[in-house]
Amino acid sequence: MGRIFEVRKSTMFARWDRMAKQFTRIGKEIVIAVKAGGTDPNTNPALRRCVQNAKSVNMPKDRVEAAIKRALGKEMANYDEILYEGYGPNGVAILVETATDNHVRTVANVKSHFNKGGGSLGNSGSVAFQFKKMGVFKLKPEGLNPEELELELIDAGLEELGESTGENGEEILVLRCGFTDFGNMQKALEDRTIPPLSAEVEWIPTVTVPVSDEQAEEVSKLIEKLEQDDDVQKVFHNMA
Repeated sequence: MGRIFEVRKSTMFARWDRMAKQFTRIGKEIVIAVKAGGTDPNTNPALRRCVQNAKSVNMPKDRVEAAIKRALGKEMANYDEILYEGYGPNGVAILVETATDNHVRTVANVKSHFNKGGGSLGNSGSVAFQFKKMGVFKLKPEGLNPEELELELIDAGLEELGESTGENGEEILVLRCGFTDFGNMQKALEDRTIPPLSAEVEWIPTVTVPVSDEQAEEVSKLIEKLEQDDDVQKVFHNMA
């Protein structure tokens, strides 16, 4: 029983850590959205997307509202969004999205993570060409006909429609569009009163690198270290 309890406790703490990281990431996204377009989600599509994503990770409503209010405060830092590119172990390409108020700290930390993880930080453009920047929308499938939806959303820029499994084992629909069509897709879903579970911009690999289980574990350790960094928002890779 002791060992089972320890495993459960470890899993619980890992879940809390992941949730805390998600709240921090979305909190920064809210600050960036508010500073760019104001505090009203009805007239600020970027903020509306942040609020939707906050709901998808069960971020409390009062925390979302507090983040919006804090974004207008004079003491609130201005975050710059910077993309870092590099290679992990076994030739796996890695993109690291950051939101930082201190460029020097962030680049030093990201470089250190790469070096300690058996990889190397590259120059701008050294890795991104192996990815495509896309809008990714996740929907509840209930009440939706995927074939009809696909036809309806082609004019909004839909490129891919597929199925996936959520963290709790539930089925979800995944829509992908080009980055420049993100706003068109968001509006098309809103016009059809289809609230997405989440709406994100992601880097989708166009070329993947096959790896063994052992090699995958090496790369995953580096990705985990990067994701734990306070300045890192998201990490993408092309590991098959």
